[in-house]
Amino acid sequence: MRGTSPTRRAPLLAIYATLVFAFIYLPIVVLILYSFNRDGVGGFPPRQLTLDWYRQLFADGPLWDSVLNSLLVACGAVALSLALGLLAALALDRASFPGKALFRRLVLLPLILPGIITGLSLLMFVVFAGMQLSLLTVFLGHGTALISVATTEIFAGLQKLDRAQEEASLDLGATPWRTFWRITLPNLRLSLIAAGLLIFTLSMDEIAVTFFLLGRDNTLPLEIWARLRRGITPEINAISTLIFAVSVALIIVWYRIRMRSVGSGAQQLLERP
Repeated sequence: MRGTSPTRRAPLLAIYATLVFAFIYLPIVVLILYSFNRDGVGGFPPRQLTLDWYRQLFADGPLWDSVLNSLLVACGAVALSLALGLLAALALDRASFPGKALFRRLVLLPLILPGIITGLSLLMFVVFAGMQLSLLTVFLGHGTALISVATTEIFAGLQKLDRAQEEASLDLGATPWRTFWRITLPNLRLSLIAAGLLIFTLSMDEIAVTFFLLGRDNTLPLEIWARLRRGITPEINAISTLIFAVSVALIIVWYRIRMRSVGSGAQQLLERP
């Protein structure tokens, strides 16, 4: 029995890909349209467009307080995760110690465990330490839970790193610390930016860990979740549209940085004798 020819498969694959992308992105398009719909979430397609929901959104103090809380927690989580993840990645790549194989597997554990297990275990640790639930505990929870993301991304960058530059720096008399700051860290810039963007996005979107560690102040995901329990409002569609726009902007920034890095790497190869 003859197989299906490539010319026959191509239209079917195109139709299948179109349906998949429509299933993923059509709800986002509808959400964006509803954020401009004067009639709220009822009636599709929108007949009268307005910016009133965005004006109402920018006048909503509690919602923007939650946005500020999420930004503070996410920025702190990025700093903590990158600092500890860099040390863990260097240990995995450069050091030899007993239990290294076990440590490498334990690093991936937070990525495998469900968020509810991670959140509950962190809550038990916070209670054991006698700490009050607040944004500080959320920051510590996000930072520790996302160390694995930073470690895996930076470790992959270290595996691709050309050690000849570090060896040349040491041979020329530079100290290991100076070599790290002048050679190793700049060469890991792309991995650090990628890990930072991913950690920032995951922290802004985190619900399970935040739910267990949050005190009085809400973060943006939990604020949206609390309001959705009272019903979907166009204001929620508006803030979701802004989040989508910021996410697209971050992707564009990441792509431009990546292309610049690839271009500079290719230029260096061409300039070599």
